[in-house]
Amino acid sequence: MPEKKKQQDGRRWWTLTAVCTATFMLLLDITIVNVALPSIQKALHPSFSDLQWVIDAYSLALATIVLNAGSLADRYGRRKLFAIGVFIFTAASAVCGAATSPSMLIISRAVQGIGGGIMFATSLSLLAQDFHGKERGIAFGVWGAITGAAVAIGPLAGGLLTTYVNWRWIFYVNLPIGIITIGIAYWKLKESRNTAETRTDWLGVVLLSGALFCLVFSLIKGNVWGWGSTSIVSLFGASVLLLVLFLGVEVYQKQPVLKLSLFKKPSFTGAQLAAIGISASIFSLFLYITLYLQDVLGYSPLQAGLRFLPTTLVMFVVAAVAGRLTSKVGGKYMIGIGLLLIGIGLLLGHGITISSHWTRLLSTLIVTGFGAGMVNPSLANVAIGVVPPQESGMASGVNNTFRQVGIAGGIAVLGAIFQSSISHSLSTSAIASHFSASQLTQASSAISGGESSLVVKSVPVAYQSKVAAIAHQAFITGFNEIVSVAAIVALVAAVLAFILIRKRDLAVYEH
Repeated sequence: MPEKKKQQDGRRWWTLTAVCTATFMLLLDITIVNVALPSIQKALHPSFSDLQWVIDAYSLALATIVLNAGSLADRYGRRKLFAIGVFIFTAASAVCGAATSPSMLIISRAVQGIGGGIMFATSLSLLAQDFHGKERGIAFGVWGAITGAAVAIGPLAGGLLTTYVNWRWIFYVNLPIGIITIGIAYWKLKESRNTAETRTDWLGVVLLSGALFCLVFSLIKGNVWGWGSTSIVSLFGASVLLLVLFLGVEVYQKQPVLKLSLFKKPSFTGAQLAAIGISASIFSLFLYITLYLQDVLGYSPLQAGLRFLPTTLVMFVVAAVAGRLTSKVGGKYMIGIGLLLIGIGLLLGHGITISSHWTRLLSTLIVTGFGAGMVNPSLANVAIGVVPPQESGMASGVNNTFRQVGIAGGIAVLGAIFQSSISHSLSTSAIASHFSASQLTQASSAISGGESSLVVKSVPVAYQSKVAAIAHQAFITGFNEIVSVAAIVALVAAVLAFILIRKRDLAVYEH
């Protein structure tokens, strides 16, 4: 018996290693690409729309597949689906690195997102099957620390690889890590599945995938096509229709891809709203902070990445400690207080000016890092802890779907407010009379995308310093607005977490 227990303990830590490594890779690839976009543009000569799709194709595919992948993992085996996801992600990374055209890169990024979605969907359920009690809190603490670190360290990693090696290595670096992770999955991880479910709700899979695709696609393209355009309205309408059909089908399915009864538990619903809250606030704002550091303050990709270290370090340390406290402190307080700190930290970042130094954001980076470190492991524990063990894959998929929809929606909504503010600033500035309406629209689009240099270079040299000052002021005005909006999102999510998450819901199932 002691020998058997020793083997089980060893396997559990192998599980944690594999899951954390895979999670780190897939989340890193959400932010690592941002700082490499200028280098990609020089190498492949993509259009501005192509550059957006390099990021969006990954997020769109990941958000579309993650919930279905979790349910399929419950049926066909969590280890098997996890290994398949890592393989797809790794193979697609190789193609991304070897891309010779924008289309090749975009398509391979989408495939990479599918693999990432499968990995993400099975991550928490793999941990839940091997860790119990206090050890689960530790495992989720480590996972939460890795999750936060990956999102925050992306700009630094991208800056290092882009500056000292080549932009292609932001993808090639996944190859050895992916191969090792696949080996660990097959030789060290235990297989588990829900043996009571013998059939797959394929109609539900198709309807849900279609609904998520249309929703996330409309959120991503809303700024570009216009929120009132026929295309965007049609996409929203299609998403609502498919979602209604999906809900109707799931009510009558004996073995649904998503058990709607899960949302009857306030804590489960609260966990999903908290996932949207953290993703649509601080994690969405990371993109715009990166643009501010590079475009307005003029830092290189590496220099910009280094400025995120305060967030990364604080988030990593706090998440590790928070994981140990999950069995002692209720999820309501860990998540609620964490989101409250994120909201406060964002409010501290409001009010930057054209003369502000990057240290003006230091308090924001530290306080939000502390809050995110509290939320991540506790959120994972609540999302999995209120469902039966055999449905952990589904619960993991739901939570990670809400995270991804939160990021996509957050970036889209903040982006719409950001670009609208910049457009208004430009239209009322001293240079407005020198540009046509279409030129002002193009200028606001370029500035909101972190490419104000293109606007500056488009005017005679004698006017470039004046145009640069106006462009940067427009950026800062818009940035202050979206910081306030993101803070409100986090604070509202904090209130909902305090109201909905209940300790007694977690006590029902002792995994």
